[in-house]
Amino acid sequence: MVKGIALTLGLNSVNPKHYGGWSGELNACEADAEDMGSIAKSRKFRVTRLLTKKATRARVTAQIIKAAKTLKPGDIFMLSYSGHGGQLPDINNDEPDVEDETWCLYDGELVDDELYSLWRKFAPGVRILVFSDSCHSGTVTKLAYYRGTGNLRGGAVGSKEVKYRAMPPDVALRTYRQNKAFYDRILKAKVPEEKRPAVKATILLISGCQDNQLSVDGDFNGLFTGQLLKVWKNGAFKGDYKKFHKMILKRMPPDQTPNYFKVGAANPKFEAQKPFTI
Repeated sequence: MVKGIALTLGLNSVNPKHYGGWSGELNACEADAEDMGSIAKSRKFRVTRLLTKKATRARVTAQIIKAAKTLKPGDIFMLSYSGHGGQLPDINNDEPDVEDETWCLYDGELVDDELYSLWRKFAPGVRILVFSDSCHSGTVTKLAYYRGTGNLRGGAVGSKEVKYRAMPPDVALRTYRQNKAFYDRILKAKVPEEKRPAVKATILLISGCQDNQLSVDGDFNGLFTGQLLKVWKNGAFKGDYKKFHKMILKRMPPDQTPNYFKVGAANPKFEAQKPFTI
C-alpha cells in the first residue's frame, strides 16, 4: 500500500542563545505549517508538525531519517518549511556564489548540504515534495545560485510594515563566528564523488522565492503560502505540479518569484500528478 508522510515546520522565532542575541520574530510561520499540514491530512498523509521551539535540528533531522527508513518506492514524503532563510560561507567550494543556503531552525541552521545528504537515505522511486517559504530558498534542496539582486518592495498586502523572512547579514556573521567550530565541521565536509552515494529518490522543490530574493511574512500566512492556498482552493485545483507552480507564480510580485527545482532521479509521472497525490 502506497504511503504518504508529511513534516511541516513553522518557526515564529529562534533561540537567541544560538543566534547572537537575535530572536528573529515572525508572525505567520506557525500558521503556514498548520495550513500545509491540513492540506496533507486532507490528502491522507500522516502528518507531523514541528512549531518554533520544537523545530530543532535534531528533531527535524530525526523525522526526515525516520521517513527515509519507512517509505518504499512509489511512496511520498512532503516537507514544508516556513521561517527565516540564512546563508553561511561556502568552505568546501561547492557553491558558485560562495555561500551555502540554510533554514534557521530553533537551535541552529540546517545547511543545504545537510539536506542533500539526507535525500540520499531515501529509496529509489520515493517522491519527495518540498515547499520552502523562506528567503534565499530557490535551490535550498541542493547547492546552486541565481545571480543578481532582488528588488525589495515597499509594502505587502495586509501589512503596514513589510517583514522579510531573512536573517540580517550582521546576525548571519555573528551567528557563524559565535558557532564557528560547529558550522565548520558541516561546511568543510566534502566526500569525493566516487564515494558519494547518488540521490535515487526524486525531489521536487517549489520555493517561496529565488536564491537572490527575499520572502515576505504576513498577517495570516507568508505571501507565498497564502497564494499557494488560494491556488489550491481547498483541493479544487486541477492540474499538475508545473501548472500549480505557474499559477502561484502569476499571483506573485516580480521581486518574489517562486522557483520550480528538481533534484535526484527523473520522474515525469510524479511531476504529472495533481499536487499532494499519494
